[in-house]
Amino acid sequence: MMRRRFFSPALAAAVMTMTGTAQADLDTVRFGVSPWPGVTVKTEIAAQLLDAMGYRTQQNELAVGVIMNGLVNDQLDAYLGNWYPVQEAMTEPRLEDGSLAHAAKNISNANSGLVVPEYVHEAGIESVADLAAHRDRFDGEIQGIEAGTGINDAILAAIDADKAGLGDWQLNESSTAAMLAYADQKIEAKEWVTFVGWEPHWMNVNYDLYYLQDSDDSGVADILSTVWTLVPGTLEASDANLYRFFSQYTVDIDDQNDWVYAYSHEERPADEVASAWIRDHDETVARWLDGVSAKDGTPAIEAVRAQLTD
Repeated sequence: MMRRRFFSPALAAAVMTMTGTAQADLDTVRFGVSPWPGVTVKTEIAAQLLDAMGYRTQQNELAVGVIMNGLVNDQLDAYLGNWYPVQEAMTEPRLEDGSLAHAAKNISNANSGLVVPEYVHEAGIESVADLAAHRDRFDGEIQGIEAGTGINDAILAAIDADKAGLGDWQLNESSTAAMLAYADQKIEAKEWVTFVGWEPHWMNVNYDLYYLQDSDDSGVADILSTVWTLVPGTLEASDANLYRFFSQYTVDIDDQNDWVYAYSHEERPADEVASAWIRDHDETVARWLDGVSAKDGTPAIEAVRAQLTD
């Protein structure tokens, strides 16, 4: 068995230009992996399980658009990071024509929007509308992430339209790392701060955060997202067993928060994070593998227990 994770410029170029319909070798499961910590560890766990079941796996770090084309053109077999609504526009036409299919919602109801530390919430900040009355405590500032991102644009639109009394507030755009470093200083000092938060992410493990409720249709809170497992439209017919695994591989947000914390914040290798988690969560793994077979026809859970949990 073999598992590989790599960035392949040659594969990316081939995917962008290939129009043939060669059938994938389903002895090998080829993952497209967008370079986000949650997708990285989630894919690694799936790959380790499939390896134990007798499949070969490859993990190809590629841009989302390249992954989409790879799935359509039978050069990739699965993508575990199809984030809605962000990727909805580029995915829906391919779902409608049958070239792609959603096997499962692997993450459901992931929240994003403005957050405050729990001690700020306990002081009475429940919704975006509560911010304006305490402008001085926040210095009239919202801490954002990289310029041009959807949530930053929504905050700027809310400021321009004076939604929820934010008209005289300022958005400080920076990198995610810089935003969290600033928030960390404020939280350490028990000072008031509001910033962009989302799930899954290690911030939800490291800090006790409260996601603000929306008000005045501000568009900067209560933003719920779904992450889908995206596969070729032909996969269920080509390998019903593999499709069943993907249809059952659904992840609790708290678990993925822990994965991202270990991988991204503690800087542990993804394969180490994955193998340790699999060993400690037999009940969840058994649920994922219910009715799924290893390549030799034996129950998949038995193969996984023999190789990964002893």
